[in-house]
Amino acid sequence: MRASFEKILRQALDDLPDLFRGALANVAVVVEEWPPDWLLEELGIPPGDTLYGFYHGIPLPERSVSLTGNLPDKISLYRGPLEEDFPDPGELGREIRMTLLHEIGHYFGMEEEELDRLGYR
Repeated sequence: MRASFEKILRQALDDLPDLFRGALANVAVVVEEWPPDWLLEELGIPPGDTLYGFYHGIPLPERSVSLTGNLPDKISLYRGPLEEDFPDPGELGREIRMTLLHEIGHYFGMEEEELDRLGYR
């Protein structure tokens, strides 16, 4: 199933609009099995709920030239919850794409409300 997930992810990345795909030149997209418990707790995710992805970094609008020594930006996609909730490959591909767009939105500094309005939730 892992190879299938990777193939669907590659296709989702290839299908992103040029603006978003270009932004990912400076952001690592990594696949992790499950979101860590500490992150779920930190975000107040209730038991039984989960995350499909998470942006780790400092959003572009919050950066300054004085920021140095920070870890590179990263988008984590959580394979376990995605495959569990979207067993159909077509649905999985759509959700991976939506999750990528949502997390790229955070990279650009967008808040949850803005992402909801754009349908990236």
